[in-house]
Amino acid sequence: MRALLVALLGVAVLGVSVHNARAAPALTDGGWAVVRQIIDGATVVLADGRTVHLVGIEAPAMAMGDLPAQPYARDTVSALAQLVLERNVHLLLGATAVDRYGWLQAHLYDAQGRWIQGEILARGLARVHSLPDSRALVSEMLALEATAREARVGLWASPAYSVLSPEQTAQHLNGFAIVQARVLATDTVDGRIYLNFGLDWRTDFTVSVSAQDARVFRAERIDLLALAGHSVRVRGWLYSLNGQMIDVTHPEQIELLNE
Repeated sequence: MRALLVALLGVAVLGVSVHNARAAPALTDGGWAVVRQIIDGATVVLADGRTVHLVGIEAPAMAMGDLPAQPYARDTVSALAQLVLERNVHLLLGATAVDRYGWLQAHLYDAQGRWIQGEILARGLARVHSLPDSRALVSEMLALEATAREARVGLWASPAYSVLSPEQTAQHLNGFAIVQARVLATDTVDGRIYLNFGLDWRTDFTVSVSAQDARVFRAERIDLLALAGHSVRVRGWLYSLNGQMIDVTHPEQIELLNE
């Protein structure tokens, strides 16, 4: 299938198969530490006071202000506590080890070598949310998410986390979303690439790739304009701009689906 898709598009396969050595620099050793506190399903505090975000996953949000906890938020916190609380964990850091908040961005492993992000995804308690500077292990995470989604385990049993059609995106603005559909047309305007999923780009769902980010795709031999007519699954922050839009910054945000 990979060979067929490469021949079809003349580009590298998107999504799971695009992950390669160039796209994902090696993780660096962040040492061992004890987890002292669980903040939410993707954030912990170490015994030395450092805060760690479990890079690559989007866990259901806990209650904040007037906003109630999202479905499965407490389940994810409970699972993470069972896996790491008061336990020694090994940190592997990505290209950006510390984010703008001063939090470590790390993959966590327990003393037996069990990958914590992988365990949370396998239980269906988080979604994959890769970042342009944290692309290591995303292919593996997408595969684990797909297995959980197909089995409808954890949050995948809840309509709140359904993969959206373009027509459903207007009801899910201002949040992380996964959208699946056929690309109707592609276009380039002043270097920015658009994937259009409806007849009217002013009102329908669209994917946008800036001129700067488009260079990342070209460097990895991915021709986004060739996606017209093909079914994809795209993930990212869904917002309103001439309809509904997701900005794509790196290849792992788009998965090319089997036709």
